[in-house]
Amino acid sequence: MTSLAKLLAQKEQLLGRLEEGPGPNERAELERLLEKVDAALSSLEPAPGNMAEEDLAEDPDNRSKPT
Repeated sequence: MTSLAKLLAQKEQLLGRLEEGPGPNERAELERLLEKVDAALSSLEPAPGNMAEEDLAEDPDNRSKPT
């Protein structure tokens, strides 16, 4: 599982726990963890070889890229 997938799964789990109506202390901890996950997600750079959506729109069959 990639780092991105792990972070997204963790974020989904934290959001689910927030929806359960935790107490104020647990809510604060969950929000702190969400901020940490969001920061990690925003710091991830696209992996080399991954095509941006614009590239796919311009060349959906990936014909201009050598294999």
